[in-house]
Amino acid sequence: MYADGLSFLEEEREEFRAFEALLELTDEQLEQPVEGAHGWNGRDLMAHLGAWIEWWLTIAQELALGPQSATFDRIVAVGKDWDALGDQLNAKYQADWAALPIEEVRRRFSTMPGELRGYLTVVPETRWLKDSAHLKSLLGNTTEHYAEHAPDLRAVLAAAGR
Repeated sequence: MYADGLSFLEEEREEFRAFEALLELTDEQLEQPVEGAHGWNGRDLMAHLGAWIEWWLTIAQELALGPQSATFDRIVAVGKDWDALGDQLNAKYQADWAALPIEEVRRRFSTMPGELRGYLTVVPETRWLKDSAHLKSLLGNTTEHYAEHAPDLRAVLAAAGR
């Protein structure tokens, strides 16, 4: 799918760029409930994407140190029961992020994607790009995930008059 890691990193950067518009919204706009976005508001969307980026940031940090990732193994275990646990897990992450001050939500959302890209530049490509299970998970938690939530982003931005 990707000839080299840089190709993925450039694509991921470009795909995430649209979501950075959330950072331009006021705190009040981020808290405004939005119809047509899973009942989420902008903050919830930031939390949802951020939580899964955070998983992969941890995985990348572990893969930078060696070929195995305990965090990845936990994601695989959850994935086996996703139908039973997915909504519960997403609700937990949403609650965790809802408890954070908005400044921290903004900080994480603005820095974690870049941190992930930075770590992936030092992880040998054999551990993520050329490892089909790792790459599938990475795509599912980044570029494919962004595409899945693009309609939610549009709804949030429209509700904010953008």
